[in-house]
Amino acid sequence: MIPWNKRGPWMLIQDQMALSFMQFNKLADLLRPISEHIEEIQNFREKNRSSHLFNHLSAVSESIPALGWVAVSQKPGPYVKELNDAAMFYTNRVLKDYKDIDPCHAEWVHSYLSIWTELQAFIKQHHTTGLVWSKTGPIAPPSLFTAPSAGPCPPPPPPPVFPDEQTKGDNSVAQRSALFAQLNQGEAVTKGLKHVSDEQKTHKNPALRSQGGVHHTSTSKDKVPGSTPTPVKKHSPILELEGKKWRVEHQEQAHTLLIEETELRQVVYVFSCTNSTLQIKGKVNSIIVDNCKKLGLVFHNVVGILEVINSRDIQLQVLGKVPTISINKTEGCHVYLSKESLDCEIVSAKSSEMNILVPQGDDEYKEFPVPEQFKTVWDGSKLVTEPTEIAG
Repeated sequence: MIPWNKRGPWMLIQDQMALSFMQFNKLADLLRPISEHIEEIQNFREKNRSSHLFNHLSAVSESIPALGWVAVSQKPGPYVKELNDAAMFYTNRVLKDYKDIDPCHAEWVHSYLSIWTELQAFIKQHHTTGLVWSKTGPIAPPSLFTAPSAGPCPPPPPPPVFPDEQTKGDNSVAQRSALFAQLNQGEAVTKGLKHVSDEQKTHKNPALRSQGGVHHTSTSKDKVPGSTPTPVKKHSPILELEGKKWRVEHQEQAHTLLIEETELRQVVYVFSCTNSTLQIKGKVNSIIVDNCKKLGLVFHNVVGILEVINSRDIQLQVLGKVPTISINKTEGCHVYLSKESLDCEIVSAKSSEMNILVPQGDDEYKEFPVPEQFKTVWDGSKLVTEPTEIAG
């Protein structure tokens, strides 16, 4: 063996490469269980494409590889953020599909995405340039690197025994047998009955009837716990950028809301805002207005779609271009178009009091109502539907 001080620089490089390779193998062995679980999650999503929770599964499947951030050598934080953004594509669909049906899905979305945002903050604080190993920490035990010996599978446990149910079944059988035995007595079955005098009959003694009513009356409030109404939870207002999504939520009496630093890939989600005004500058991918009342929205450019869902008394003003505006389950919506957005497609369903205002000159608009009633006739080969004019 060549002495250490006699070795050339190439041999030193070889030693470093061998050491790094050994460390990589140990790290790969440590990460093997996580990798296997990630693969199981992704396979589970592929096997359940017909599930009504497919968007939920896809959000988890697309972002779960972020658990492998420890193997990213340079900047693991942006890696986690990229996978979190991939999940948001599906979580936005979850918010759209279930917001007006079950709020638990929205809570799940916020809780799940917070996992990755908190992980990004942890990485930024402790491992900005990659995983840092502790020099004084414990060493991984060898049992993690060796697979356990395969032995015979243990026998399945015996089925659980519920003594109460078994006793209940035995008692019911005994009770039925005793009942049939009494019925088979014929006329002798009435021998054990007592004679009731007129003083003991409730229909002939009002005093007994009133006393009996006191003993047998009961209210549902005494039986059902937690019947007192729970106070309505007050949410704190939010205006923040979370990944690629601007969240504007629970704003009340706020007329100076402004989003300036926008990017083409960002979406704006406006939820449960009341009597407020929001201005969006620049160009964004899409805007969703959900469960809002008396909201004024002024925006410049949208490359995708502007959706208004389950809202009331909404005013929208387009300063630039928007290709599609969708209005669903909304009462009262005024849309001010710009000259650049006159080719916009407006799709509405289950909505009323909708008006489109078209520019005619400088600061002048002409108002056109969107039809709410339609007439459908059979022309002999197909159904023909036309809007009807509302009289009066």
